[in-house]
Amino acid sequence: MGGPMAANLVGAGHRVSGHDLVAAALDRAATAGVRPAASAAGAVADAEVVIMMLPAGREVLGLYDEVLGAARPGTLFVDCSTIDVADARAAHDLAAAAGMRALDAPVSGGVVGAEAATLTFMVGGGTEEFEEARTTIRVERVGRAALITLDRPRALNALNLQVMNEVVAATEALDRDPECGCVVITGSAKAFAAGADIKEMRSRDYLDMYLADWFAAWDRLGQLRTPTVAAVAGYALGGCELAMLCDVLLAADTAVFGQPEITLGVIPGIGGSQGLTRAVGKAKAMEMCLTGRTMDAAEAERAGLVSRVVPADELLGEALAVAETVAGMSLPAVMMAKEAVARAFETTLAEGVRFERRLFHAVFATADQKEGMAAFVEKRPPAFRHR
Repeated sequence: MGGPMAANLVGAGHRVSGHDLVAAALDRAATAGVRPAASAAGAVADAEVVIMMLPAGREVLGLYDEVLGAARPGTLFVDCSTIDVADARAAHDLAAAAGMRALDAPVSGGVVGAEAATLTFMVGGGTEEFEEARTTIRVERVGRAALITLDRPRALNALNLQVMNEVVAATEALDRDPECGCVVITGSAKAFAAGADIKEMRSRDYLDMYLADWFAAWDRLGQLRTPTVAAVAGYALGGCELAMLCDVLLAADTAVFGQPEITLGVIPGIGGSQGLTRAVGKAKAMEMCLTGRTMDAAEAERAGLVSRVVPADELLGEALAVAETVAGMSLPAVMMAKEAVARAFETTLAEGVRFERRLFHAVFATADQKEGMAAFVEKRPPAFRHR
């Protein structure tokens, strides 16, 4: 059944029914809050989304018949089964015979052999359900830099839990990759991130939010050692908090920043009241948080919220150029510089200067310090090895 996945869905507030071929697995899922069903058909009878995780082997294909026959029109299936390509094609044919529309989806792992296949298919359309179930980001590599693009166009890149988990997971993976020296996060021309996903939160109560520690995972983005660049175009309302978690903030001349939470009867929850105050000062931060007033890119630059403003059609190219410049520097030195600047917000001036000086001394233990200074004396570009 995918116990951890089921438990995460329950934890996110979804009603989850489940069936498993292994009774012990079904019992474990039940302890996590999954409603056990006596059959696969019973589990999917009233479901809007069905996640299938079947093991390899043609003997399990009969379950597709059972599940597809019991599902109601509009049900979205995400098939994460570890079946081989031939069995996946057979499942695809069963879906088509049941009147479903089959779509390509991300590749799954765990299959026997070098190939893997994952199917996503729906009964009669279901576009909105598919938009909610699809991956919400795109990740690309550009040399030693990486580009993460928020990709929820129908919701103006609203920050739901799925976006949070995918962005954090992707950036942490890149942070562990020695071949990645900088990460750019961007959205669309219309919206970097319009704000939090109100539909996802509106029915929650205090205990839901507190016990789930809603939005806490975003803190991990600010703890990355690899530098991050926010490339902001269009609306950054609530998404302003995501942008402020990045180390460098480049804005298109179309960017609009704000903390509109007060107009919904709530307050910022991803650090907006703290980050905005440190960036633009108490007076402007207080006005924005109390009234929901927005600021355009020019005002944001004057106030110190953004590093630079560039024409909208040049934003991504400029952000990638910055990222590639950073990624071309010595990685240990870049990490130490980032750590030193960040420390300025957490300590006194005297302690901050002392911390910087110790890092300055420490960088002389690296091979890149020797190469950088030798290259300067020899009037040639340095060839850093990030050691």
